[in-house]
Amino acid sequence: MTKTLPISEARINLRDLVEKAQRLRSHYVITRNGKPDAVLIGHNEYESWQETLDVLADSDEVAGIFEGLTDLKAGRSVSFKETFGEALNVRSAKGR
Repeated sequence: MTKTLPISEARINLRDLVEKAQRLRSHYVITRNGKPDAVLIGHNEYESWQETLDVLADSDEVAGIFEGLTDLKAGRSVSFKETFGEALNVRSAKGR
């Protein structure tokens, strides 16, 4: 959810906005004099965006991703068991 609000309102409700940005992944566009000036997002989402930008900035990494996707579409892949000689032991998130 993205909400636009003036900086004066953001200042008053900052604690609540930060909580919602982190917990609910809400986005807030903060305006000054009616014009967008900043964006508030949760730290985890910010880190994710930074990591994505780092990947996209590396042309070799992007080329590798596209090569992998091309291989998958062409059926050129091997299973975890074929690669490592044993089955992948997947546990549910609840069982951790």
